[in-house]
Amino acid sequence: QVQLVESGGGLVQAGGSLRLSCAASGSMFSIGNMGWYRQAPGNQRELVATITSGGATNYADSVKGRFTISRDNVSGTMYLEMNSLKPEDTAVYYCKAIIRFYNGAIYDHWGQGTQVTVSS
Repeated sequence: QVQLVESGGGLVQAGGSLRLSCAASGSMFSIGNMGWYRQAPGNQRELVATITSGGATNYADSVKGRFTISRDNVSGTMYLEMNSLKPEDTAVYYCKAIIRFYNGAIYDHWGQGTQVTVSS
């Protein structure tokens, strides 16, 4: 069994910064590629950034130069450093991970999300 728990969201003024964390807990699994996604009310969930187990990264054009994705493979934690935040960044941010269980099963696994609100 596994859980992905996001934290670090909150209310921030435009131009400010936040750091989101995604912590994996449980046992009998390893973590492959991971990513951050976000969803604003009335919109579809969209990709923010991804990171492979080896550290290769990819970003949506809307966040390039402002956000940085990283991971700590020892602790099983992924981070999203968000700088120069804009009101349009307001959304629920979700952690996703490829989970490989020791029994061979592989799943896309999602956290429950953390709210980020950027005021103008």
